[in-house]
Amino acid sequence: MIISRTPLRISFVGGGTDIRDYYMINGGAVISAAINKYIYITINKRFDDTIRVSYSKTEIVDDVNKIKHDIVRETMKLVGITKGVEITSIADVPSRGTGLGSSSAFTVGFLNALYAFKGQHRSAKQLAEEACKIEIGILKEPIGKQDQFICAHGGFQHIKFNPDGTVLVDYIICNKETVEELKINLMMFYTGILRRANSILTKQVNNISKNKHIMDKIKELTYEMKDMLIKNKIREFGKILHKGWLYKKQLASDISNDAIDKYYAKALKAGASGGKILGAGGGGFLLLYCEENKQDKVRKALKQLREFPFNFEQQGSNIIYVGS
Repeated sequence: MIISRTPLRISFVGGGTDIRDYYMINGGAVISAAINKYIYITINKRFDDTIRVSYSKTEIVDDVNKIKHDIVRETMKLVGITKGVEITSIADVPSRGTGLGSSSAFTVGFLNALYAFKGQHRSAKQLAEEACKIEIGILKEPIGKQDQFICAHGGFQHIKFNPDGTVLVDYIICNKETVEELKINLMMFYTGILRRANSILTKQVNNISKNKHIMDKIKELTYEMKDMLIKNKIREFGKILHKGWLYKKQLASDISNDAIDKYYAKALKAGASGGKILGAGGGGFLLLYCEENKQDKVRKALKQLREFPFNFEQQGSNIIYVGS
């Protein structure tokens, strides 16, 4: 049996500039961090040549091409394991629609587990690139590349997407005290609103040429935030989040809605200095930056939402169990 563990992520600024239609012209950049919430994949040999896949549904098939879960099907075909395995997945959060990069974390973790099952190792870079090939190249998902790279590498990263298609993952180096203060001042709440990211992202992709000037500003915020962090100055962190959120809402009509705007306004009034909806938008998790002495007021203002404590995770996808 093989078990892989792959972290989910939060994206602070730059989301959308990792989409091919944008970075192929201008280059893109994001700042993202892996968190201590995970997707676990187990793979075990079956007694016969059938394939059993358990996620929110259970599939038992005698041909890999009959698997309905598209990521499972295409990942198995790419790796070359097409029979005689039992696969299960367990997630610390709902597996879709939360904005924490769960689909890409699943793909990265599944690749890692399959290769380990074959007795092979793949680097974080290889796992991320193959996950992009599956999700973007084969399945034609209208998504960017940041989730695959941050989930594979872990850490707190400034990730650059070059026009030639290459990706540079750059660890943000700052004092331990800065990271601790940032961790203390970040709050996350679950809105309870699940959404399909694809429809929002498709609109965002279709609007790229019209919104290029806005996306250029979003990309520049990543360098502003990185500079602030390496200088160990985070007083403006919330303001940068806020500015990025205002830009992001202009990219497509479904990125926010009345309920999200109401929650966000309440949080700002209670003392948060900035925030954003994670992922494509439309629902999922609301990330806020708020100094510790004001957080109880924010909790009270958002009492109908579930707070979701988290920490940063330095490790990316890894194999946590190998057994017979």
